[in-house]
Amino acid sequence: MTDDSVRSAQGDVLTARDLYRFYRAGEEETLALRGVSLRVQRSETVAIVGPSGAGKSTLLACLAGLDEPSGGEVRVDGVRISHRPETERARLRARHIGVLLQTRNLLPHLSVRDNVRLPQRASGRRPAVPPAELLAQVGLAQRAHALPRQLSGGELARAGLAVALANSPAVLLADEPTGELDGVTEQLVLSMLRQRAEEGCAVVIVTHSAEAVRVADRVIALDDGTITGGAPAVSLPSQHQEAPDATR
Repeated sequence: MTDDSVRSAQGDVLTARDLYRFYRAGEEETLALRGVSLRVQRSETVAIVGPSGAGKSTLLACLAGLDEPSGGEVRVDGVRISHRPETERARLRARHIGVLLQTRNLLPHLSVRDNVRLPQRASGRRPAVPPAELLAQVGLAQRAHALPRQLSGGELARAGLAVALANSPAVLLADEPTGELDGVTEQLVLSMLRQRAEEGCAVVIVTHSAEAVRVADRVIALDDGTITGGAPAVSLPSQHQEAPDATR
C-alpha cells in the first residue's frame, strides 16, 4: 500500500507536502512559502492564523489550485491537484473544492441563483443540492434573482458561502470569510462552516478572527512563510487532540 493510500485510509482528505512559492519582480525575489506541509482530515475544521504577509492567502491559493507552488505538491481526496494545466486544476477544483473568499466570490452580472448554478455546471455532475434548496439553507430564498450589487454585506457573505458549497465539496477553503461582517452574520457563517464539517467536509479557514479560531478543531500558526506552531484549539473539545504537530 502506498503512503498516500495509508493517509487516505486514515481520513486525510487534504495533504500538502513541502510547499514553496517564489515570486520575482525584476531582480527582487520573495519567498512566500518555505516548505509548508499540512494534513487535514474529513470532518476537521482547521484555522490558519498569523500576521499580515505571513503567507496565509498564498497557502490557501496553492491548496485550492488557484496558484501553483514553486515546489512541493497538494493532493485532495488522494488526487494531485498541483503541477497540472489550469484547465485540469479548474476541473478538479469544481469537483472537490469549495472556495470562499472575502471578495470576488460572485460574478456581478449574474443573479445569486446563477452564481450558484455556475460551479454546478462546471463540475459536470448532477448537483447534490439544488440551487433553490441551497439558497434557502443560507437564508436567501427570496433573493435568488437579485444581482450581487443589490445585496447587503451580510447577504453577500451568505451568497458567497452558497457558491462555495454548490458542489458539496470534500474540502472547503475560506479566506477571511468573516473579516467584514457584523457579529450576528459572522456567527451565522461560522455556524454553517462548522455544520459542513460535521457532515464530513474538511474546512480550512484563514483568519484573524478570534470567533473563527473558537470553532476550529486545530489551529496552525504561520509566519514568514513557515509553520511556527500548531495545536488543538483550546476552546472546543476536539477529536484530533492527539496531534499537536502542525502536519497532523
